Amino acid sequence: MTTVRNLISENPVVIFSKTPCCVSHSIITLVRKFGANPTIYELDELSNGHKIERELQELGCNPSVPAVFIGKKLIGGANELITLNLEGRLKPLLINANAIWM
Repeated sequence: MTTVRNLISENPVVIFSKTPCCVSHSIITLVRKFGANPTIYELDELSNGHKIERELQELGCNPSVPAVFIGKKLIGGANELITLNLEGRLKPLLINANAIWM
């Protein structure tokens, strides 16, 4: 889990994705609509993508993508992000992580 921990350590919002995944694309679009600029790691384009995917699964991400980290904390996948958005809790998370400003 060291690789994932290192990748999320310097950015307020990190999304692990795969290029052909339309659900990942939708989640990236949702986060960007708030004005955030997430760091995106496309696992299918990284030489160590399989290793990162295994680490995400060990953290409880099933399926492994999209996997969203906000403020160095695993938020979850698409279901969790959509739920947070519908409940009005996604924007405050982004603000608290300094990913967006009011």
